[in-house]
Parts: sequence; C-alpha cells; structure tokens
Amino acid sequence: MRLLYFAHLRDKIGIAEERLDPPPGVADVAALIEWLKGRGPKFAAALANPKALRVAVNQTYVGWQHPVTPGDEVAIFPPVTGG
Repeated sequence: MRLLYFAHLRDKIGIAEERLDPPPGVADVAALIEWLKGRGPKFAAALANPKALRVAVNQTYVGWQHPVTPGDEVAIFPPVTGG
C-alpha cells in the first residue's frame, strides 16, 4: 500500500509518503487510520482527529467504511480551504 501525507500531516509525521503492508485486520479506511495512529506519537498526534481528515483511495475521495487493499494508493490530508 502506498500512503501519501499532505500539508500539516506531512509536517507532523515527518514524511510525505511511504509503502507498507498493514495487518490483515485493516480492511477499511477507518481501520487503517486507527492502525496508523498506533505506529507512534507522531502518527497519533497527526491523526488524532479523524473527523478533520479527508481520505482518497486511488485518487477518489472516499468515506470511512471504504475498503482498502494492499495495492491501493491512500492519500490522507486535512480539509481543503480556499478563498
């Protein structure tokens, strides 16, 4: 799985992207975020408020129950504001 972190998430975690294999129980976006939060204090702090995050799987915005698979690209970023 390819994970991409954007904006302040990238700054807090300290990386822009990584490839990893989540455990078999990580089957949807919500489970992925929870698993990532357990990877250490930087991840826990950056992902502390999941309701403030947006997630795209394979370049399409998805909800928390959307399935994830090992070959997916998952982008995680804060809500976009404009003006």
